[in-house]
Amino acid sequence: MKKQLRRSMLFCPANKPKNLFTAMIYEPDCIIFDLEDAVPYNEKRSARDLVVEALQSVDYGKSEVFVRINALYTEFGIDDVKELVPAGLKRLRLPMCESADDVERLDVLLTELEKEHGIEAGSVKIQCAIETPLGVLNSLAIAQASPRVVSISFGAEDFTRTLGTDRTKAATELFLARSTVALNAKIAGVDSIDTVFADVKDTDGFIREVESAKNLGFSGKSCIHPSQVEIVHSVYTPAKKDIESSLRIIKAAREANIEKGGVIVVDGKMIDIPVIAKAERIIELALGAGIKISGVENNETK
Repeated sequence: MKKQLRRSMLFCPANKPKNLFTAMIYEPDCIIFDLEDAVPYNEKRSARDLVVEALQSVDYGKSEVFVRINALYTEFGIDDVKELVPAGLKRLRLPMCESADDVERLDVLLTELEKEHGIEAGSVKIQCAIETPLGVLNSLAIAQASPRVVSISFGAEDFTRTLGTDRTKAATELFLARSTVALNAKIAGVDSIDTVFADVKDTDGFIREVESAKNLGFSGKSCIHPSQVEIVHSVYTPAKKDIESSLRIIKAAREANIEKGGVIVVDGKMIDIPVIAKAERIIELALGAGIKISGVENNETK
């Protein structure tokens, strides 16, 4: 089955009605309607009402819809969950997540709501936002805290604030934290989403940061402007030469029957199990991105 790609996650303030009805036209893999930082205190409830209405009336196509709720310890967080889930929301982003306990608390609430409203048990999923040094240190436990967790994300703005440092274009102050989040997501078997890049006019800088995120192992990148979505998809979509090379590796591995162990030579290079797995991942990404590959169906890469 084709994997759900989360290359791009487009942030949209939930208090702007236009965003709720047009975000999908930019075709991001994911849309995140933000009820937290982007919404002023006195607009929190009305913004939530807008999201409830949109969930019940708008077709978001292929885009996976998340809502960044307010933290559960605020006066809005629990009500966000209680109103959005019955309205059909299947993906929540939990902000300022610092421990497995934060996830477990939300898990319990979701279980109660699913039972109360006749929603399939476990069908509502969670993305955990890692935004503090403590959250970074606990990111593996957070990612493994519940089967509901499908991804963890890194937020640089709150991280640098709590660390007491400035965010720079070089991003050296973020290297350890970003690497830790991406690594722990891989260990837990969930996706990892890198932080936003605020300077929408610096296209070259954004491209470099997306490439850095990809090389660190992040599954995708958060976007604050629609123009960033296409760039992210371009960086994360495998090149034609990589697809062709991967197909040759997979074909040769099957013919030599080494998919469970052994070594062969393809295009002059030694090929073993890790290389085969990488080739399969490239084909999976290509299929997920909508690339048609002759002779390969969505469920045939493994």
